[in-house]
Amino acid sequence: MSCGEPHETDCRDVLAEVYLYLDLECSDDRRDLIRTHLDECSPCLREYGIEQEVKALVARCCGDERAPTELRERLRVRLSELVFEADSREYLPD
Repeated sequence: MSCGEPHETDCRDVLAEVYLYLDLECSDDRRDLIRTHLDECSPCLREYGIEQEVKALVARCCGDERAPTELRERLRVRLSELVFEADSREYLPD
Protein backbone atom coordinates (compact mmCIF):
# COMPACT_ATOMS: atom_id res chain seq x y z
CA MET A 1 0.00 0.00 0.00
CA SER A 2 1.21 3.44 -0.81
CA CYS A 3 -0.64 6.73 -0.72
CA GLY A 4 1.50 8.10 -3.54
CA GLU A 5 2.83 10.96 -1.43
CA PRO A 6 6.53 11.25 -0.51
CA HIS A 7 7.28 10.46 3.14
CA GLU A 8 10.47 10.02 5.12
CA THR A 9 9.30 6.47 5.90
CA ASP A 10 7.67 4.36 3.17
CA CYS A 11 4.02 3.33 3.70
CA ARG A 12 4.87 -0.38 3.29
CA ASP A 13 7.55 -0.12 5.97
CA VAL A 14 5.14 1.56 8.37
CA LEU A 15 2.40 -1.01 7.85
CA ALA A 16 4.89 -3.88 8.13
CA GLU A 17 5.99 -2.54 11.53
CA VAL A 18 2.66 -1.37 12.91
CA TYR A 19 2.44 -4.29 15.36
CA LEU A 20 5.90 -3.55 16.70
CA TYR A 21 4.84 0.09 17.07
CA LEU A 22 1.61 -0.83 18.87
CA ASP A 23 3.41 -3.28 21.16
CA LEU A 24 6.19 -0.78 21.96
CA GLU A 25 8.71 -3.27 20.60
CA CYS A 26 10.70 -0.94 18.36
CA SER A 27 13.27 1.69 19.21
CA ASP A 28 12.19 5.17 20.26
CA ASP A 29 13.70 6.60 17.06
CA ARG A 30 11.72 4.14 14.92
CA ARG A 31 8.53 4.86 16.90
CA ASP A 32 9.01 8.57 16.23
CA LEU A 33 9.39 7.96 12.47
CA ILE A 34 6.30 5.75 12.38
CA ARG A 35 4.25 8.20 14.48
CA THR A 36 5.27 11.08 12.19
CA HIS A 37 4.31 9.06 9.13
CA LEU A 38 0.92 8.15 10.61
CA ASP A 39 0.29 11.80 11.46
CA GLU A 40 0.94 12.76 7.80
CA CYS A 41 -0.61 9.83 5.92
CA SER A 42 -4.37 9.31 6.14
CA PRO A 43 -4.42 5.94 4.24
CA CYS A 44 -1.90 4.49 6.69
CA LEU A 45 -3.72 6.08 9.61
CA ARG A 46 -6.95 4.36 8.53
CA GLU A 47 -5.07 1.06 8.29
CA TYR A 48 -3.45 1.75 11.67
CA GLY A 49 -6.86 2.42 13.20
CA ILE A 50 -8.02 -1.02 12.11
CA GLU A 51 -4.89 -2.62 13.56
CA GLN A 52 -5.37 -0.71 16.82
CA GLU A 53 -8.95 -1.98 17.12
CA VAL A 54 -7.82 -5.58 16.57
CA LYS A 55 -5.14 -5.17 19.22
CA ALA A 56 -7.69 -3.71 21.68
CA LEU A 57 -10.04 -6.63 21.04
CA VAL A 58 -7.28 -9.18 21.63
CA ALA A 59 -6.21 -7.36 24.81
CA ARG A 60 -9.77 -7.46 26.15
CA CYS A 61 -10.09 -11.17 25.39
CA CYS A 62 -6.65 -12.27 26.53
CA GLY A 63 -5.96 -9.88 29.39
CA ASP A 64 -2.32 -9.35 30.20
CA GLU A 65 -1.13 -12.64 28.75
CA ARG A 66 2.04 -12.40 26.74
CA ALA A 67 3.28 -14.88 24.18
CA PRO A 68 6.54 -16.66 25.00
CA THR A 69 9.63 -14.93 23.61
CA GLU A 70 10.43 -17.86 21.30
CA LEU A 71 6.97 -17.77 19.75
CA ARG A 72 7.03 -14.00 19.27
CA GLU A 73 10.41 -14.23 17.54
CA ARG A 74 9.28 -17.07 15.24
CA LEU A 75 6.17 -15.10 14.30
CA ARG A 76 8.18 -11.94 13.69
CA VAL A 77 10.57 -13.82 11.37
CA ARG A 78 7.72 -15.49 9.49
CA LEU A 79 5.81 -12.23 9.05
CA SER A 80 8.97 -10.59 7.69
CA GLU A 81 9.33 -13.45 5.21
CA LEU A 82 5.71 -13.06 4.10
CA VAL A 83 6.11 -9.31 3.62
CA PHE A 84 9.25 -9.90 1.53
CA GLU A 85 7.45 -12.57 -0.54
CA ALA A 86 4.50 -10.27 -1.15
CA ASP A 87 6.75 -7.37 -2.14
CA SER A 88 8.78 -9.50 -4.54
CA ARG A 89 5.85 -11.34 -6.14
CA GLU A 90 5.17 -10.29 -9.70
CA TYR A 91 1.52 -9.86 -10.55
CA LEU A 92 0.62 -10.67 -14.12
CA PRO A 93 -2.45 -9.17 -15.82
CA ASP A 94 -5.34 -11.58 -16.41
